[in-house]
Amino acid sequence: MDRTKTRIINGFEHIAYEHATYPEEEMLRRSRSYYDWLNKRRSVREFSDKTVPKQVIENLIMSASTAPSGAHKQPWVFCAVSNQELKSKIREAAEAEEKLSYESRMSERWIKDLAQIGTDMHKPFIETAPWIVIVFKKVYDIDEDGSKHNNYYVNESVGIACGMFISAIQNAGLVTLTHTPSPMNFLAKLLGRPSNERAYILFPIGYAQEEVFVPKLERKSIEEVSCFYE
Repeated sequence: MDRTKTRIINGFEHIAYEHATYPEEEMLRRSRSYYDWLNKRRSVREFSDKTVPKQVIENLIMSASTAPSGAHKQPWVFCAVSNQELKSKIREAAEAEEKLSYESRMSERWIKDLAQIGTDMHKPFIETAPWIVIVFKKVYDIDEDGSKHNNYYVNESVGIACGMFISAIQNAGLVTLTHTPSPMNFLAKLLGRPSNERAYILFPIGYAQEEVFVPKLERKSIEEVSCFYE
């Protein structure tokens, strides 16, 4: 297909779209292969301090930023931190919130459900991992003149981008986990983020330690996570 072909729709230029398609047999093979590969992904909490090049993190962020978003507003900011002093401050603040959560905010049922994961209020991975990436959602945009503009489906858009970010991390041969200390206001303060941004999720990114153990968990079956109407 010739990508030089264009069409004007509602006054905006549209370009011809190219996309690979496959015979059914190849499509089945590729879809199964991707599932088998992605099914090996696990949340890892024991990180090596081995360095990861900045360009790798940039590529991961750009991969996540290919996600669809409401009206193509791309309402996200990925803040990548490798500075050790700043990581230490983030860990200290995160653990303070986690301590309160484990001691008074979380229900007994919640804590019981987490027992199989083996997590607690201590978050050493924030300091150990060579990078932590804090994703902020932009609840609205601010122009240079200070005027505000709505963003649309912000939580949905940022959630999709974060899912694609996790997949990109797996593809790079690195590991991560999702960390959401609550409340997360301290992250905006520590990173000096503007008033229109809210911390959404924190990802430590790096290599796993040489020997890591993860919970022996079973993912739900296709029957449990889907319903087909044929």
